[in-house]
Amino acid sequence: MSLKVTKKLLAKYQKENSTRSHSTMGSQAFGQTLKRLAGYLGPYKTGLVIVVVTAAASTLFAILAPAILGRAITELFQGVNGETIDFSKILKILILLGVLYLLSGFFTYIQEYIMTGISQKVVYVLRKAINDKLARLPICYFDDMNHGDILSRAVNDLEKVSNTLRQSLTQFITSSITMIGVSIMMIAISPLLTIAAFVILPLSILISKMVIAKSQIYFKGQQKSLGELNGYVEEMYDGHEIVKAFGQEQQTISHFEKLNNKLYRHGWRAQFISSIIMPVIRFINNIVYVLISVLGSIFVIQRILNIGEVQAFVMYIRLFSQPITRAANISNIIQSTAAAAARVFEILDEQEETPSIINQELQNPDGHVSFEHVMFGYDQGHPIMEDVSFDIKPGQTAAIVGSTGAGKTTLLHLLLRFYEANSGRITIDGLPVDDFNRNELRRMFGLVLQDTWLFHGTIRENIAYGREHVTEEEIVYAAKAANCDHFIRTLSDGYDTMLNESVSNISQGQKQLLTIARAIICNPSILVLDEATSNVDVRTEHSIQHALKRLMRGRTSFIIAHRLSTIRNADTILVMDQGEVVEQGSHETLLERGGFYAELYASQSSDGAIHHKNAGGALS
Repeated sequence: MSLKVTKKLLAKYQKENSTRSHSTMGSQAFGQTLKRLAGYLGPYKTGLVIVVVTAAASTLFAILAPAILGRAITELFQGVNGETIDFSKILKILILLGVLYLLSGFFTYIQEYIMTGISQKVVYVLRKAINDKLARLPICYFDDMNHGDILSRAVNDLEKVSNTLRQSLTQFITSSITMIGVSIMMIAISPLLTIAAFVILPLSILISKMVIAKSQIYFKGQQKSLGELNGYVEEMYDGHEIVKAFGQEQQTISHFEKLNNKLYRHGWRAQFISSIIMPVIRFINNIVYVLISVLGSIFVIQRILNIGEVQAFVMYIRLFSQPITRAANISNIIQSTAAAAARVFEILDEQEETPSIINQELQNPDGHVSFEHVMFGYDQGHPIMEDVSFDIKPGQTAAIVGSTGAGKTTLLHLLLRFYEANSGRITIDGLPVDDFNRNELRRMFGLVLQDTWLFHGTIRENIAYGREHVTEEEIVYAAKAANCDHFIRTLSDGYDTMLNESVSNISQGQKQLLTIARAIICNPSILVLDEATSNVDVRTEHSIQHALKRLMRGRTSFIIAHRLSTIRNADTILVMDQGEVVEQGSHETLLERGGFYAELYASQSSDGAIHHKNAGGALS
């Protein structure tokens, strides 16, 4: 129940790392999933024992009530036979009955209170484990998975697990104790009536088992369809401007309706099949009531039992059937929860990034980067990068150019260990990147990307994102170095200006300047610029280029650029084509060779001249 227990559980399950592939996770059996989910309750044994004890006490008082009530009915029935009714005795019985119900309610409250705390802690552990697991998964996992589906697993599926643990688990404990206690009381009243009832009641359990097995298939499909629908909605919401610009609203709605109908079909079938349990069990219970009523009447006439005992027995039959009926009511919840939990466990079982064995650390890295015969492919049988070799000295600027799909960004992803090379060697200051802890490795880098990512928060928080314990002076210095201090101070709240969720309250160029400030404050040894000025106008580009020159000073820098005019002063230009470095050298050297780079440069210069000529003609 303590926070220490929660932390121990977190430590245990954060180490989980199954080698099963994503494709096999959906085959987890219903029982296996529930068993694994129950394993998360292990550290809370003390709390569960208290829940069981209070549930037993609550159920015991509830079970004694029908027998005591039967005494009152017997006393009243004596008046029908002409005997004197002892109302004082009946009053004492009713007072005792009220006390029993109060005690039952009190212990039920304690049971619910403790179980709510346990369920919330278990789901906290699961949610934390999912969040930590996502941080340890390789980039390729997110490339393959729909982001909306991941979100659905981490939010919707976990919420379903939380609700079921809080509600259904206590019902399961109470139901189990009720069935045992009621069975004892029924046998104590009349073994013959108990045998007659138990001959028919097991049919309810058998039918429930058969229906649950059938409907579980559809509950799994329901959770999967929900994830697909969430993913599509998230994707269309992010691109709603493009959807409207291309007039694809109707097509989007049509596809949404297909996914929605698919979810409806799975949900309808799952709920319909599960709902069959209730009327069947109710029918069986009614048969039992009729049978017990007939046999009980005969026993009363023959004076084997009195009327109060028969009445109590009928109430016990109802109490005994309640757990079965309750199981029928929550069976669909349990099944959908098992499907939701299986989807959560699929993430926890994903193969993580392989940890580094040596975990090298450089205190003051120089930024000497070398690729030696590196080969890489997302599928090892189909390499997209073969025999890539180059050497960048500390403080040099290396530009990477080439046509779309040549492997420019992939090369930098290998350097940052977002992906692992299939063969070859990548080193920083002579040490293989495989020997570095990934976090330590990536702290050497500062990234300014084409897609500016800023989060919902203040400008101050966004600039300081890459470092802890940043002072106000350092934030202002970074902003001034990135040429964004002026525009920040023109905003109504200055550095405390809150960026909205879509960061639409500042311009694209201002966003890019903030990402440069964020990189500056990290003081990286190696800088990566991936098309950092491609989304801005010429005037803003000059401002950004000026800020980037300050940032690149004294640092090893890698620049990915399509506009070759922006990288003429690079120390080394790596020309890539179809995953290979086909040329490398300075701008002048590559032009003199008259190779692939010279052709690229000539084509861009020609396009620029034509554009300039057309613009001049239009202005004149």
